[in-house]
Amino acid sequence: MLACARIGAPHSVVFGGFSADALLSRIQDADAKLVITADGGFRKGAAFALKPAVDEALKGQHNVEKVLVVQRTKQETAWTARDIWWHDIVGRQSVEHVAESFDAEHPLFILYTSGTTAKPKGIFHTTGGYLTQVAYTHKVVFDLKPETDIYWCTADVGWITGHSYVVYGPLINGATQVMYEGTPDTPHKGRIFEIVEKYGVTILYTAPTLIRTWMKWGDEFPQAHNLESLRLLGTVGEPINPEAWMWYREIIGGERCPIVDTWWQTETGAIMISPLPGVTATKPGSAMRPIPGISAKVVDDNGTPVADGHGGYLILSEPWPAMLRGVWGEDERYKETYWSRFSGIYFAGDGAKLDNEGSIWLLGRVDDVMNVSGHRISTTEVESALVSHEAVAEAAVVGATDAMTGQGIVAFVILRSGVAHADGDELNTQLRNHVAKEIGAIAKPRQILIVNELPKTRSGKIMRRLLRDVAEDRVVGDATTLADPNVMKLISAGLHSAKEED
Repeated sequence: MLACARIGAPHSVVFGGFSADALLSRIQDADAKLVITADGGFRKGAAFALKPAVDEALKGQHNVEKVLVVQRTKQETAWTARDIWWHDIVGRQSVEHVAESFDAEHPLFILYTSGTTAKPKGIFHTTGGYLTQVAYTHKVVFDLKPETDIYWCTADVGWITGHSYVVYGPLINGATQVMYEGTPDTPHKGRIFEIVEKYGVTILYTAPTLIRTWMKWGDEFPQAHNLESLRLLGTVGEPINPEAWMWYREIIGGERCPIVDTWWQTETGAIMISPLPGVTATKPGSAMRPIPGISAKVVDDNGTPVADGHGGYLILSEPWPAMLRGVWGEDERYKETYWSRFSGIYFAGDGAKLDNEGSIWLLGRVDDVMNVSGHRISTTEVESALVSHEAVAEAAVVGATDAMTGQGIVAFVILRSGVAHADGDELNTQLRNHVAKEIGAIAKPRQILIVNELPKTRSGKIMRRLLRDVAEDRVVGDATTLADPNVMKLISAGLHSAKEED
């Protein structure tokens, strides 16, 4: 990535777990000329192959001229005339290289993100504005002190969080950071905390889904390690429910670490809404306010800003340095997706509400806001209510068509370790009543299914569209990006046998 930036070659990083078809579609869309890969990588203590996916992808139509291969695992590797070993060619190059200068608007990278259609969107960012904002936000949001801090963002480099807050932001700011190749449960479930203790990590930036996984595993894993080096915690990727926020602060942060709950997108390039440590008072589950220089508002259907205490759509009304410059090769799709809803205003696609003090609470994607008997109910609110019950470790909620109410609420829950669910009907009743107590009777789930796993991408995000397919009794859509595609078969079978409540 850094070498590409130095010579002005826009890069498109593709997550290593994607299929050959997904890789080919990205190669074709970007019209790539060079693919850089490795013979393989390591996961859970074992080597796995990477190059075969490239070979399979390049059986399709493409304009790739060369494949540069890094030798890591030294496993047997098929070879073609276009393949070149990294170690054969890099060692022969001069150690001197004069870096060129490029215009601030020169493309830096393309990163593909899911859209409402089957084809992913190639979001492209330019050099000057993007690098400026990721450096600024990394410094101020995390209160970075390069001389003393040990920073760790657990994101994969293949996603925007990895681009902005593993690669570019920390390196521009001279941060000392941890990079980890592995899973959080190998060789044991305390692996993350073991690393925090070993290297004296001071800043930890991770996703709510991992925090909820830690909660499910139990307090004993973090409590087995000395985490006193931590001084600041961050969350990214989706709204965090208050229960997980409190657990994160109490168990991981020892009730002393501020939490920066950050909102931003692949499209925004960098953090847009977040508390600032030492400046902003925090509320569990709220991203609070836009950072200085960012104009984020909550508006109604007409694009009019809502009053405190009301909800609507999150928009950005003024330009920002790291904003996307387009969808690669699809100008009309760019305009339609982001600029057509409200004239001259960026539509983020997220629902949000303002509390009585004007703090922003993110409600998830607009299509994750349900309409039950004319009431707009956020999936995040119902999920937070479910997770606040002592028996529940994690929950995902979707809306399904209902002849009486427009939409009915269908919930999928994972129980905490040690909680028995032999008497599912009784527990379901308890959970429905708990949601009614927390939010109101209108938010009671129509169905609750207890599951062992939720459908998550390899980056940890819950694929609610697949759950909606199951809840609507539709054919389940493309599940190739899931960490475990087989989980949908189990969920589908379970929901069809689950009891519906009146």
